[in-house]
Amino acid sequence: MSMFDLDMGRYAAFVWPAWALSAAVLAALAARAMIAARRWSAELKQLEDETPK
Repeated sequence: MSMFDLDMGRYAAFVWPAWALSAAVLAALAARAMIAARRWSAELKQLEDETPK
């Protein structure tokens, strides 16, 4: 008996695309969050540079 049983039988045509779509959506959300964080960081740095000391 293996640790992972990846045989989905007759449901494989539904399960594997659903897993792939879920992974793609999660990757896109993570990438979007990272891009936004970089943008906010750059904006914060710009604002800090503009602020008189």
